[in-house]
Amino acid sequence: MAMDEKIAEILSFWFDPPPEGEERPQGMELWFAKSAATDRKIERKFGRTVERAKSGALDAWAETPKGRLALIVLLDQFNRNVHRETPEMFAGDEKALALCLDGLDEGMDRSLNALERAFFYMPCMHAEDVDMQLTSVEVFAELLAEAPPEHKKACEAFLQHAEKHRDVVERFERFPHRNAILDRSSSPEESAFLQHSGLL
Repeated sequence: MAMDEKIAEILSFWFDPPPEGEERPQGMELWFAKSAATDRKIERKFGRTVERAKSGALDAWAETPKGRLALIVLLDQFNRNVHRETPEMFAGDEKALALCLDGLDEGMDRSLNALERAFFYMPCMHAEDVDMQLTSVEVFAELLAEAPPEHKKACEAFLQHAEKHRDVVERFERFPHRNAILDRSSSPEESAFLQHSGLL
């Protein structure tokens, strides 16, 4: 499959309603509800492409806004589906964050629609770094201010999630929810927090 066709396939799967006859979640349910069936579907359709993205084989995609977005979706989102509950699910984060930040410097996000921009910015929200969390809240607040009416509700939700992620990283300097997966010891404060908080 040609590069442009693969980029379009990835973005269509993530952002567009499923084609007639294909039953799968869409929108917030696809993006944020944990589903073994969705994970398997993404692994079948895009698992090899995820690994190629992590290896650097698809770096040329980053030359265009849509291509860079597709890479970020592969590294930051699909990698989590393919490697659910294993340390490998975070293995694309550093590369995704670099793609996001470099893209912001070049203004590549500005040609994307509101929901596409949200996922362009998502690596900042996933970073265990206070400065990146502050950047995350900043870009998601800007996104909400600029979002068209039909996307305001979704962008409000994205900003709320960004603020919650920031608060956790400001408090613990990491996401305690990842400790068990990454074989990190939790502090007593983190253990107490994990008993009373939802997953991030």
